Amino acid sequence: MAKWNRLNKTKAVMFHLVRYGSITSWEAIKEYGATRLSAIIYNLRYKYDMNIINQDIKFRDRFGTLSSFVKYVLVKDEKKDYNEIIEEMKEYEREKED
Repeated sequence: MAKWNRLNKTKAVMFHLVRYGSITSWEAIKEYGATRLSAIIYNLRYKYDMNIINQDIKFRDRFGTLSSFVKYVLVKDEKKDYNEIIEEMKEYEREKED
């Protein structure tokens, strides 16, 4: 298992998707300071071969205007083993506590 010396934004978003199943731009900014979520998702799709779909969420803003944002959802593949990512995530969290 590869040991990660530090958590970068791509790894943080990867951990988030594996743990929670989805992420929005607002969550990425608030939790990880990741302002370029679409670029991170692109890398996760093509560099890490993660199956992530876009889910358009429509809502009315405070002025009544119809707006939308994208929620990125991880489609877990039965053939893909996420246990290694989960173990690395736990290892990072343990190291962070020390």
